[in-house]
Amino acid sequence: MAPRGLSAEEKRVKLLEIFHESKDFYQLKELEKLGPKLKGIVSQSVKEVLQSLVDDGLVQADKIGSSNFFWSFPSQRGTIMQGRLRQIKEARATQETQAAELRAQIAVERTARLDGEGRTELLLKLAQMKKSHVTLLDELGAYGACDPVRVEETRRAVTLAKEAAIRWTDNYSMLLSHFTREHAVDAGEIRKHLGVEDEYEDIC
Repeated sequence: MAPRGLSAEEKRVKLLEIFHESKDFYQLKELEKLGPKLKGIVSQSVKEVLQSLVDDGLVQADKIGSSNFFWSFPSQRGTIMQGRLRQIKEARATQETQAAELRAQIAVERTARLDGEGRTELLLKLAQMKKSHVTLLDELGAYGACDPVRVEETRRAVTLAKEAAIRWTDNYSMLLSHFTREHAVDAGEIRKHLGVEDEYEDIC
């Protein structure tokens, strides 16, 4: 059975062991050789693992001349963890202070809102008004077409339709008059041919 490959976290731990066990400085090429030889880390993955350690502050890096050097000492990890723990404690203290301030503010607001006779009456009146409002809306909905807004919309539509009818009736009359003059044809015969009754102008 083939041996199981190292997980990403195992590679990080083992690469970090190289630094802590030797307490020395390395270049990337050196680590790419030592990784497979000492810890079983595939050479091609050393660069990626090293960069993740640098990003997390577990390995330090510096450029000297044209070369990049990497190092990490055993005490460095403890220092980083202590720094993180200190930041967490400070954040917790800040949050606890804010929570205490909010609780005190809530207590003040509750005291200021103690139910008095006047406030109780106003709240009761407000509840009654809300109930009346709902009732009126139900009644308005029951009238349907008698809704003032709908009535106004209908009135506007009727007015526009009547104006359009008058306009087209006038146009028809002008065309009919022009045609009868130009061709000496009786208007009654044209209306009869088009199926237009004599009282077509009565649109009121």
